[in-house]
Amino acid sequence: MSSVIIVDYGLGNMRSVSKAVEKAGASVLISHDLDEIRSADGIILPGVGAFHEAMTKLADLGQILIESEGQVPILGICLGMQMMMDFSEEHGLHKGLGLIPGTVRRFPYSPGYKIPHMGWNQIHLVQPEDPLFSGIPDDSYVYFVHSYWADTTPDYCVTKTDYICPFSSSIRNGTAIGVQFHPEKSGSTGLAILQNFIGMI
Repeated sequence: MSSVIIVDYGLGNMRSVSKAVEKAGASVLISHDLDEIRSADGIILPGVGAFHEAMTKLADLGQILIESEGQVPILGICLGMQMMMDFSEEHGLHKGLGLIPGTVRRFPYSPGYKIPHMGWNQIHLVQPEDPLFSGIPDDSYVYFVHSYWADTTPDYCVTKTDYICPFSSSIRNGTAIGVQFHPEKSGSTGLAILQNFIGMI
């Protein structure tokens, strides 16, 4: 059975992600141990909260993620995805892990739209051949909770979603993959995406 480490840096819905990954068929360990993370078959970086606080708490674990890119699949979820990017504009400009090029930006005010973007919305497959979305129908619904979005180039965009502006709802650079939505809250579609991630290990 494949071994997946969920990185424990003190922020994130680790228990719900862990249960979902177990249901998807992997052996899961929640850990902040550097050696355990280094030895994982796959790594998940969850996240809930503010970008700068999360990067500060991640500390040395961030270097392990940088070293692991290209070696094992890494999946960032929600804030975890945003942390994989170069920069975030949340509460000032802050540096991310730099695994996926781009900047995290706040949704602009738009009459009739609430921020955060919360609830079910569709993903449009930009790169339908990506293995993370194997067997996932175009325009499937997944669950979002976020006020910031990933601004990256089309090369790294795997799915797009429309809310206030079209944004990259999943991104990839090599083995570094990020999803803005919560697969662990996205029912059978989210479970299938996690199974696809396990299948990439």
